[in-house]
Amino acid sequence: MNTLGTLDILVILVYLFGIIWYGISKSKRDSSEDYFLGGRTMTWPIVGIALFSANISSSTLVGLASDAFQTNINVYNYEWFAVVVLIFFAIFFLPFYLRSGVYTMPEFIERRYDRRSRYYFSFITIIGNVMVDTAAALYVGSIVLKLLFPDISSTMIIIMLAVAAAAYTIPGGLNSVIQTEVIQAILLVIGSCLLTYFAFTELGGGWNAMMKGLDSMLASGEVSFGDRALEGKYIPGNSQEVFSLLRPNNDEFMPWWGLLTGVPLLGFYFWANNQFMVQRVLGAKNLDHGRWGALFAGLLKLPVIFIMIVPGVLAMLLYNTLDISTLNYLLPNGSICARLADCPNLTYPVLLFNLLPTGILGLVVAGLMAAMMSSVSATFNSASTLITMDFIKQIRPQMTSRQLVRAGQISTLVLVVLASAWVPFIERVSDSLWGYLQLVIAFTSPPVVSVFLLGLFWKRANGTGAFVSLLAGGAFAIFMILSMTYDIVPYLNGIHFLAKANLLFVISILVHVLVSLGSSPPDQQKVAEYTYRKKLFAQETEELRESPWYRNYRILAIILLVITALLVGVFL
Repeated sequence: MNTLGTLDILVILVYLFGIIWYGISKSKRDSSEDYFLGGRTMTWPIVGIALFSANISSSTLVGLASDAFQTNINVYNYEWFAVVVLIFFAIFFLPFYLRSGVYTMPEFIERRYDRRSRYYFSFITIIGNVMVDTAAALYVGSIVLKLLFPDISSTMIIIMLAVAAAAYTIPGGLNSVIQTEVIQAILLVIGSCLLTYFAFTELGGGWNAMMKGLDSMLASGEVSFGDRALEGKYIPGNSQEVFSLLRPNNDEFMPWWGLLTGVPLLGFYFWANNQFMVQRVLGAKNLDHGRWGALFAGLLKLPVIFIMIVPGVLAMLLYNTLDISTLNYLLPNGSICARLADCPNLTYPVLLFNLLPTGILGLVVAGLMAAMMSSVSATFNSASTLITMDFIKQIRPQMTSRQLVRAGQISTLVLVVLASAWVPFIERVSDSLWGYLQLVIAFTSPPVVSVFLLGLFWKRANGTGAFVSLLAGGAFAIFMILSMTYDIVPYLNGIHFLAKANLLFVISILVHVLVSLGSSPPDQQKVAEYTYRKKLFAQETEELRESPWYRNYRILAIILLVITALLVGVFL
């Protein structure tokens, strides 16, 4: 089942060497601005595709299919809600980011608050990039390639993947990363469409057959979904409930209130505060291209349910009882995984190996590796930017632009080692890759989001309030993690992870407000440059009057919201 033909191997090798060559040929490293922000010359299609490609990484592909296999179709809420977040980001935050000319999000935090918050946020972001984005992408690559090449150790596979991604990231910088992401995004979408087509062909009967198959399987009790039934948690009773984006209060993945509170919170951090994503928009040639690119990325997120989530549902119908022991995939306890239900993270690879013919399999595996390399290279570049601009440059301000580029390249090498070392711990934390990703973000993002929101919309928020709230939020997050590990507070452990994220957010807001009110107000002239005012909206309205509708980002945003509402309405 997990064998590649000669043509498959040839396709993969041609792609790997071709993308590395192309990435190096697109390098920009004459100055630090060229290396870290691509010279700020990116047009809106490039910005939008780069955002989409960096977000829909290999870990997302595997994670979406895994949760769809477990009937967690409401994972799509993270995808469509990105449209709402990106519109809010384009209207309120992006103008301040681009006008300030910053390289990093922590640098913007310093402009609004002070240096203490900058260093803390930068450090947290670097840790998150290594633990979430880079390590998860390497983990996915190791899963697929280990199945294809069982004689090669997982450690060696991870090292090879990391080195391949770093091969063009280190010499080329952000321009190399983004230019390769455009090609990789196209290949990724083509591969996803092909996989969906062959999955429906194997099932026969199209969408209606899939829904009838779900009804039959659920009615017969063929699917137990692990321990969920024993714990009395929500299990969909029919196909309509499986595809419903609104789930009851006892849904373990995303209850209805999580869609209203938790998803916006995590989404706002990921799209509007995370250096890994925002850096692509910082490279836009101007504000218009940045806004159009953000909206374009939101549009690209909408079809994900059909080409990346539905295949996971089809896998449940086609391969729920399939014996996969021949894959020799080891579980954390050392035993070999016998059924797909025991190791849902293998859903995507199982679909690949069972459905795709020779040649196309190589193309889609190359696409999966493309997504992995896209994510890894992006996080390498963003994290090295943080290390260089937020720490090295502050410690040695006399360094030249070329010396800063060299420091960024060395930082990338260090990140390669750290991310590779963390990969083995991922499966020990969660049996769902998507669950692992959201769990880490839920514990790290709320204090950061509170600082950004209060900073933009409340003039009284000061540096002391920001720093103390970040520390308080971080300390409480660590306490919740320790409680999960050692059962310190059983009640707290029973709370849904999205509720914990909301609790962290509220605590951070309260601490920030109380400390700010109890300490000296910030410099009003400084604050005026980084806080939103109604006057800005009125000025922008006048500027947009002369623009045709297709260049007016507000009209485009409304059109995008209508399309999103129509699509989501089908699955409510």
